[in-house]
Order: sequence, then C-alpha cells, then structure tokens
Amino acid sequence: MQRYLLRRVLGAILGALFVCITTLLAFTPTLDGQAGFSAHDVYLDKCSACHAQDGSGKTVKGRKDKVKDIRQTIKKMSEDQMIQIVEKGKGAYMNSFSKQYSPEQIKALVEYYRSLAGQ
Repeated sequence: MQRYLLRRVLGAILGALFVCITTLLAFTPTLDGQAGFSAHDVYLDKCSACHAQDGSGKTVKGRKDKVKDIRQTIKKMSEDQMIQIVEKGKGAYMNSFSKQYSPEQIKALVEYYRSLAGQ
C-alpha cells in the first residue's frame, strides 16, 4: 500500500514538474523582440474572459459587461484609441495595464486583438 501511495505522489510531482517546464519553454520572442511576451498568450490570459478567445465578447462576463464584438469595434475605434483604453482602463470593468506591460507590448496586444476581426 505504501509503495502504491509513493508511486502516486511521485507521479503527481513529476507531472507538475513537466507542466512547469513546458510552460517555461513555451515563452517565445515576438515581433517586438521582447523575449517572454506573447500577445496571443497575454490575450488568452488577461482578455479572453471578457472579450472571448475569438474577440466576439460572447462570454458570461462579456455579456454582463456589454463587451462588443471586435468586428464591430474595429469599425468605430482606431488602433490608437484601443491602445489608450488598454493603457488607462475603461470604466469599472477594465483595469489599466500600463503598469504591467510596456507601450510596445500593449501595441502588440491591441494588434493581436484587432487581427481577430479577420478570422
């Protein structure tokens, strides 16, 4: 019985270690040359809960906060306007990201978000 438990614990530890290593290896440089930053990954982590993975805004939180589909937003807002929103935040629902990301990273994130309109 003790061997069985020991195998289970070691298996869990090795599995967690594998996940950590593969996560670290997944960080890749982007066009802005900043290693460790991926606009796609940041979008999925920070934005998709409200804006949805496809930019549609069709999530529970997105519907509650009345997030518009990127296909509509892109017609009404310029890239610079979107950058300002990401930098400063918007209302009570969207926080500012200027302390977390550089201007180049925010620009890359907005470019990624706008690219979803073509998909």
